[in-house]
Amino acid sequence: MADWGNDLYTGRRSIDFVGKSKKWYIYSAVIMAIAALGFVVRPINLSLEFTGGSEFRVATQSAPANYEDLATGAVRDIAGAGSSANVSTLGGSTVRVQTEELSADEAREVSGALSEAFDVQGNKVSSNFIGPSWGKSVSQQALRALVVFIVLTTAMMALYYRNLKMALASMIALAHDMLITVGIYSWTGFEVSPATMIGFLTVPGYSLYDTVVVFDHVKENTRAAFANRRMSFDRAANPAVNQTPVRSINTTVIANLPVVAVIIIGFAVLGPGTPPDLSLALFVGTTVGAFSSVFIATPLLVDLRRKDPEVVKLAKEAQKYRARQSREPALATAGAPASAAVSSPVTSPQARETGSSAPSDDAPDASGEAQTVTGRKVHKYAQSSGPRNQPKKTPRNRRGKE
Repeated sequence: MADWGNDLYTGRRSIDFVGKSKKWYIYSAVIMAIAALGFVVRPINLSLEFTGGSEFRVATQSAPANYEDLATGAVRDIAGAGSSANVSTLGGSTVRVQTEELSADEAREVSGALSEAFDVQGNKVSSNFIGPSWGKSVSQQALRALVVFIVLTTAMMALYYRNLKMALASMIALAHDMLITVGIYSWTGFEVSPATMIGFLTVPGYSLYDTVVVFDHVKENTRAAFANRRMSFDRAANPAVNQTPVRSINTTVIANLPVVAVIIIGFAVLGPGTPPDLSLALFVGTTVGAFSSVFIATPLLVDLRRKDPEVVKLAKEAQKYRARQSREPALATAGAPASAAVSSPVTSPQARETGSSAPSDDAPDASGEAQTVTGRKVHKYAQSSGPRNQPKKTPRNRRGKE
C-alpha cells in the first residue's frame, strides 16, 4: 500500500481519474438512483421522537432470549392484534418497548401485562408518552442549520479558491454523499433518531475536508500550468488526484477506527441509543465522502471549467507545446550533413541566452572573413577586440618621446 501510494504521488504510475469521469458518473448515478428508490420502496424508519407514541421500559435481571415475543404478545393482548411494537434491549437487562400512541388506561394495562410477562414487580415497569412535536422541532432546526452551513461554506470556498465553480463542485459532491448516506439508512432499516440527525449534520464536515485536501493540490498544479503554459487544465488536475487517494484512505480508516469500536460496543452491549446512532451515521458518511472527493469532485470541476476561455486557451497552447516537443526529437535524430554543420552560423552568447539564431559579430562567411552587424568585412586574422595595428614599442621610440 505504501509503495503504491508513493508511486502515485511521485508519478511513477497514474490513474486517469479525470479522463474516466463518465465511468465514475455512471457508477454514482446508479448508486444514487438505488438510494432514492429506497425512499419509495422502504421509507425511513423514524424513531419515536419523530412519530410520537408510548414507550415502556422493563428492568430485568437479564433479558430472556424470547423477550421480543413476550413484549409483543403483552402489547397485542391489550392494544389489539393489529398493533405493532418496536422491541429492543438497553444494556442487556432493560427491555424497551415502543408502540403507537396509547390512551392512559391502555398504557396502565400494557404496563401490567409487561410486568406479568417478564415476572417483575410493577414498579420495575415505567411508561411515558413522547409527542411528535419535539422531533418535528429538531428536524426543522437541523434542516435550517444544514441550509446555513451550505450557504456559508459555498461563499467561503468561492472566496478561498477565487472560483465559484470549485465551490459548486464541492457542494454537488456533498449532496451526493448526503443522498447516499440517507439512502443506506432507508434500505437497511436503521432507525433515524435525533442523534442520527446530528450525525447527518457532521457528515458534511468530513466530506468537505477530503474535498478541500484534493482541491488544494489541484489549485497548486493548475496554477503552475497557467504559468508555464505547457499542460492543459485536465492534465494538471489529474496528478493532484493521484497524490491524494492514499491520504484519503488513511484518514478515513483512522477516523473510523474509534467509530467502529463505538458501534460494536453500542449494539452488542449498550443497545440502541445516542452513541451507536451517531457513530453509525458518521461511519457511513465518512466512507461515502472518501469516494466522492476522489472520483466525483475533481472530475466534475474539470468538466465545469472545460469551456472557460482561459482553460480553452491553455489547452491550445499546451497542445502547441507538445507538438513542438514531439518534433524536436525527430529533427535531432534526422541529423545534418557535415558541410552544413561547418558552414552553420555561429550564435553569439546573447543569442543563446534569448533563444535567437542570429549570427554573432565575428561569424565567418564563405570567404573566411567575419561579417559584422554593420556589414563591414574584417579579415579572419584581424584582432577581434582591443586596440588594432599598434606599432611595437622599442627602446628607440621611447627615447624619441623622451
